[in-house]
Amino acid sequence: MVICRSVFYYPTLLRRPLQHQVLYTSTCRFKNYPSKFTKSSKLPLLHRSPRPRCTSSMESPSEGYRKNVGICLINPSKKIFGASRLDLPDAWQMPQGGIDESEDPKVAAIRELKEETGVSSAEVLAETPSWLTYDFPPEVREKLKHQWGSDWKGQAQKWFLLKFTGNEEEINLLGDGTEKPEFGEWSWMSPEQIIDRVVAFKKPVYKEVLAVFAPYFQ
Repeated sequence: MVICRSVFYYPTLLRRPLQHQVLYTSTCRFKNYPSKFTKSSKLPLLHRSPRPRCTSSMESPSEGYRKNVGICLINPSKKIFGASRLDLPDAWQMPQGGIDESEDPKVAAIRELKEETGVSSAEVLAETPSWLTYDFPPEVREKLKHQWGSDWKGQAQKWFLLKFTGNEEEINLLGDGTEKPEFGEWSWMSPEQIIDRVVAFKKPVYKEVLAVFAPYFQ
């Protein structure tokens, strides 16, 4: 049985204690896996992407790419945390975020996880040996250029595998209140389900990341 949880975003709740936020959180249970998680041709931004470029972890990411961290969070049952984006509800992904100037990638991963999911009870198990790079589709690049004020070709990501050691009540899609919420629903998913639901231009990186971390899913 898969548990899918959703949170409704009310900006005025950002500074309220968690016990008040729970009033706006709903839980729904689906036997096996819901039809909404099956492959759909209606996913946004679906197009073929090249295999991700890799650079050594000891080197700097490719020029023109924004430095970013990705977090693969697994529970004791070896399921992966996935969440739907508020701006693209049909697109599910693992947490990720930009690396601040001079910030260590591992520190950035822990910070981003807490900012986006409220989770601080996690143990780092592994990391990818290389930076993995993907390109933004033209329409996404144009949108982010206005949002970030910088014209990046795409993102160069360092991925970390973390084990969730807390209780599920700790997971809060309003985050820690320091950033605007990004996710609307979350679920523990299999690697196949994660790859199926992520937007097309991120799929090659996701396949590479989950292949590296595959021994931890056994």
